[in-house]
Amino acid sequence: MGEFVHRPVLYEETVDGLNVKPEGVYVDCTLGGAGHSSLLLSRLTTGRLIALDQDWDAIENAKKKLAPYAGKFELVHTNFEEVGRVLSQLAPEGIDGAMIDLGVSSYQLDTPERGFSYHYDAKLDMRMDRKSPLDAEIVVNTYSQSDLCRILKDYGEEKRAAQIARAIVKAREEKRIETTLELAEIIKSAFPPKERFEGKHPARRSFQAIRIEVNRELAVIPPTIRALVEHLKPGGRLSIITFHSLEDRTVKECIRGYTEGCTCPRDFPVCVCGFQASLKNITRKPIVPGAKEQEENPRSRSAKLRIAEKV
Repeated sequence: MGEFVHRPVLYEETVDGLNVKPEGVYVDCTLGGAGHSSLLLSRLTTGRLIALDQDWDAIENAKKKLAPYAGKFELVHTNFEEVGRVLSQLAPEGIDGAMIDLGVSSYQLDTPERGFSYHYDAKLDMRMDRKSPLDAEIVVNTYSQSDLCRILKDYGEEKRAAQIARAIVKAREEKRIETTLELAEIIKSAFPPKERFEGKHPARRSFQAIRIEVNRELAVIPPTIRALVEHLKPGGRLSIITFHSLEDRTVKECIRGYTEGCTCPRDFPVCVCGFQASLKNITRKPIVPGAKEQEENPRSRSAKLRIAEKV
């Protein structure tokens, strides 16, 4: 395994947003390269951090990177969807804050054999958890044309979803699609010639869509936020980073459900549904990287940070 290198986006803003208490208990739901975790741990005295990641490479790397803070953190190899169960065991008294970075780590993108990128020729994979039974090769070769079209449209917001799905099904009838570059070329063939070399790579949205399907990236967000809200102490905060509109919309709607969940008609003079807000929205508009960060780390350009506080 190479070094798990990942440049944390909105590095200080994410941790600052938690209003860290030196004696508090915090959760990093997406450990990744341990950048945010390192900064948070540096601000703790008697407090502790519980960090999760479904990628075993991230866990192994963090053991080394966070060694100076030994005794202040616990690492858990699991999908953050399991955070409720983890916290019931490790922090039954509640937590003071939690972070989620929903982006794919630079390490995963830049490691060819992980099969995330259309820039390298590798086996189709895209699993964040290598033990997961579902990978990109299975999705591409076994999903029906209608399901492929739905995934590309819903998760990739791909305008040419129907043409791409048709091209994939036609190609796999002749030969199983096994590598990233094979898939990228098939996707490219579904575009008119003049569009294949204009702007961003034509496979970009499709690879995103397949990756989201493989890792259930959108499906796990609502139950994770629900579990965190349940375990947050009053005044505890959530810092959540998203990288595309689908993620941001899902997070925004989840937070709204805890801040503005009243179901009464607007013309009712008083609330009769019994709704009580459990979160306060700290960021009406999301925080985005500054010009300097975007220049130094182009992958940060689409990042948005939303912060909410338990009431």
